[in-house]
Amino acid sequence: MYKETKWARDIIALQDENGAWGYFHTLSEPNKYPITTEQALRRLCFLGYTIDDEVIKIAVQYMSDCLLGKSQIPDRREKLHDWDIFTNMMLSTWIRKFTKQNKQANETAETWAKIISSAFTNRTYNHSEYVKAYTQTFDMKPTGGRLVDFVSFYQVSLIADKLNNETENSVFDYILNHDSGIYYVYDRHLNTLPLIFKSKQASRYIGAVELLSAYRNSVLKLEFVADWLINNRNENGKWDMGSNVNDKVYFPLSNSWRRAENRETDCTYRIQKLISSIKHA
Repeated sequence: MYKETKWARDIIALQDENGAWGYFHTLSEPNKYPITTEQALRRLCFLGYTIDDEVIKIAVQYMSDCLLGKSQIPDRREKLHDWDIFTNMMLSTWIRKFTKQNKQANETAETWAKIISSAFTNRTYNHSEYVKAYTQTFDMKPTGGRLVDFVSFYQVSLIADKLNNETENSVFDYILNHDSGIYYVYDRHLNTLPLIFKSKQASRYIGAVELLSAYRNSVLKLEFVADWLINNRNENGKWDMGSNVNDKVYFPLSNSWRRAENRETDCTYRIQKLISSIKHA
């Protein structure tokens, strides 16, 4: 529906021959590389691009080559992370966003599922067990000796289809009740609905719920979100989140929002898709 928009054309025009968009994760030279590979992939995903599209195929091949050591992302190594582990996790997450047929990315997902499952042996999160499993798995202590928990975009994405039912139930509840939301996506408690529907905060909140909707065994726990969305329909039975949600990430999807009906169409498309995912789990 949105694959032929100017947003998609502009992003595709910036792609390098090797399938990347300059830096992968950090936008450190915006004049040289105006968009990162992650930003490009995220936007194209929202615009409806899949592994069947050439732009995604060559991007996935590039990321696969990086996982295998045939190529390397150009980003400066960040000292705050165990960089090689973090890079592997980023690449695997984005590959699996578009295909579940990549052996190396699937192995990364399975590794993280085992680490996180170790922290929920007694159905509640045990951070000491998480750090222990991390250290044993990677044969190294976390950089700086401190490891935050797993509730970030990458791990939450990676393990969605890799947990047994009992563990998934515990992990899902932990994420829903996490005080700082999902790192890189939404920074507030997910069990608390945004006060203002027409806001960037609400759009980011929906983004976090979209991420959690991949947990098919637990997705019915999000029915309160579906009810909130349904209650925020306008008089036309559709949704309009207002012009403030134009962040060039989630919105806009249409070429222009000069006409309010285009904005309404975009918002309705996104929200109906999420409600359907929750209600028809």
